[in-house]
Order: sequence, then structure tokens, then C-alpha cells
Amino acid sequence: MEIRQLRYFLCVAKTLNFSQAAHELFITQSTLSQQILHLEQELDQQLFVRNSHEVMLTEAGHILLPMARESVHMVDNCVLRLQELKQLLTGELNIGVTFSFSSIMAEAMIDFMRLHPKVKLSVCYSSMEDLIERLLQHELDLVLAFKPNEADPRIDSRLLFNNRLTAVVNDQHPLAAEKSMTLEDLQRYPLVLPAKGLQARKTFDRMTAQSGLEYNIKAEINNVNLLFKCVRQTKYVTMLSESTVIDEQGLTAIPIIADGSGMEGCIHTLRNGYQKAAAREFVSMVNHSIAIWKTMV
Repeated sequence: MEIRQLRYFLCVAKTLNFSQAAHELFITQSTLSQQILHLEQELDQQLFVRNSHEVMLTEAGHILLPMARESVHMVDNCVLRLQELKQLLTGELNIGVTFSFSSIMAEAMIDFMRLHPKVKLSVCYSSMEDLIERLLQHELDLVLAFKPNEADPRIDSRLLFNNRLTAVVNDQHPLAAEKSMTLEDLQRYPLVLPAKGLQARKTFDRMTAQSGLEYNIKAEINNVNLLFKCVRQTKYVTMLSESTVIDEQGLTAIPIIADGSGMEGCIHTLRNGYQKAAAREFVSMVNHSIAIWKTMV
């Protein structure tokens, strides 16, 4: 069994399409099929069910998948460790980011790219749940996101800053001059909320779960830029972390006085996993980012 064959297997398992996998691997489809066949013969197990309509993992394929992923990851880490013996900061750094961390990310990314031009940055914006899952699958080296409601023993979450949920309105809104507001105050205004599953929405739902209060929810949106546009052009109120609104012109974030409004901004990495030198350097830059200090003012 060769690492190359395991890489081929993982790509086919991801795409469930031999043609697409061959394209991503820069090899011919016949070469890919031949290598998968050799792997199946060596294991004496069929790994994929193939027909004219679809490709599916067999039971043996499902069993091999996490072990193949871990084996390839261990080999890649071995290469990285040897490279770093030469004190070379090279390769690729894969970072997951939720939108609330955009300002922090921009500060650190610009500094990192200037100081380490040989490292290629790959930045993925998505929901916290998706990013954490990709971290667990070794697709990401670190994630910038708020601390989840339930801790995962496989993840280390290092606190960056303490934040809070706020009511966000445009600068012309009657609430814009307020220094703070309560959950009861929000009942008087129409709301456009982040979609269920986003961390700001989870925090809002947790805060209001036992309140017995009812709100006039006009829309639920899973795109922060669309939320911003809606709030800028209407009298609607949305709920976002204070850090999300940093550097957003025409918007005001009003702190909500209620239990459970706190949100902890964290860097998430795999527990007991090897961390690239580039990742350690990026984490250091994030810790010194000016954007972090802004969120604590």
C-alpha cells in the first residue's frame, strides 16, 4: 500500500466521481482507476461500488476512510517537520474564518503575507460548525470563530477576546443614540436575524429561551453582507457580535443588557495535533492584531 494510492482513494471518496478526482489529481482517469484497483486487490476488499450512474463507498471503504485520512496527514506532518528543521517558513496555511472575525483576519493576513511571501494563504469563510468539521478532517490548520456552546474534546480553543451580542441598526435609526438596551426593548422593533445555526443567532436564542418574550421577526438571513445591506436601507434591527460591525460604515452596535450576551472569540486548533510553523507565526500575529484591541474597547 502506497501513500499515493491512499491520496487517490481519499480524492475519489470526496468527489465520488472518478473523472473529477482524476482532474483534481492531474492524472488520467485510467491511471486513477488502475491505482484504486491495485489498492483493492492488495486489501482484498472492494472499496467503491461503481455503475453507470454513480460511485459509492462500500462498507470497507467507509472503514478505510478515517484511517487513510489520518495516515496521509501523518506523512504530511513528517515532511513539514523535516522542512522546518531547515527553518524554512514555506508551504500552505489553511485558515477557516467566520465573518465576525473579518477585521482581525485582515490585519493579521496583510502582515503575514508581507513578512512571509513564500507561504501561500488559503482562507475559507463559512459557519463555525462547517469550519470545525473541516478542522477535524485536517482540511484546515486553524479556525477563527467564537467558542461553541458545547466543547469538543478533540479541539483546543484559545481565548482571544471577550465580545458581546449587540443590536445593530443604521446610524439614522431611533435606537442609534442609545448606549444600551434590554431584551424587552427589542420587542418594539421589527427584526431581521441571522439564520438559525449561526453563532450570533444561537446566542440570541439562548438569551431569550426562558424570557417568554415574543419578537417581530421579519426575515432570517444566513449572509452577513445581506444583513448589513438590509439594516442600512431599512429601520430593521439585527443581532450580531460587536466585533462583526468593526469598520462597517453607517452602522451602530448597541450592547444588550442581559445574561448570556457574552461571546468568546477564539483560535481553534486540533488538540495534540502538530501545528505548522506558519500556523504558529500566524497565531502570534493575530494575538498582536490591532483589531483585537478594538474589540476590547
